Amino acid sequence: MKVSIRKIINGVSCYLNFLSFRYHGFKVGSHFRGIGKIKLKIDLSHGTLSIGNNFILVGGGFRNSISRNMMSCIQVQQSANLVIGNDVRMSDVCIWARKEIIIGDFVTIGADTIIMDSNNHPLDWSIRRVECTNKKKSMANIKHSAIKIEDDVFIGARCIINKGVTIGARSIIAAGSVVVTNIPADVIAGGNPCQVIKEIDSPSN
Repeated sequence: MKVSIRKIINGVSCYLNFLSFRYHGFKVGSHFRGIGKIKLKIDLSHGTLSIGNNFILVGGGFRNSISRNMMSCIQVQQSANLVIGNDVRMSDVCIWARKEIIIGDFVTIGADTIIMDSNNHPLDWSIRRVECTNKKKSMANIKHSAIKIEDDVFIGARCIINKGVTIGARSIIAAGSVVVTNIPADVIAGGNPCQVIKEIDSPSN
């Protein structure tokens, strides 16, 4: 039986990415699939990094038709917590945790989505002016706030999930949305800023 070149590349890529996740301190569940270009930048002192079972992360170069096929990037700084549940799927994402990001079970995250729990720069213009020369003062004035994405959420392509938000279970975030406030469970939401469009009908209806 012939094995395609693509399957061989996928298998090698998956194994190397698994080793990289383990090397960087992630607790990784069973049936891990990390395919393509995935960059990890981890700077931990007392943080938590864990990924559940059946995790799928696709990086650049693997021809996702609705992405730019750039690398996926996961960055965790200092004592931040990044927890990803079971059966989570994502493609060409950027996840940057400086406080806490919790992603529940059965979550699907569309291509080119950015999830970051920090402003990453001070909001005060006078402090931004001296970021390069007074890093300690700059870091002390950057605001962080935890993100929680509950079970069965579907986030469309090219969304931005900002600090301090919770997205309720089973909700759908439309492609291209910018989430800056909490989204309740069981709704379809979209736009910039992201707002509730309608409730999701129960499967029994």
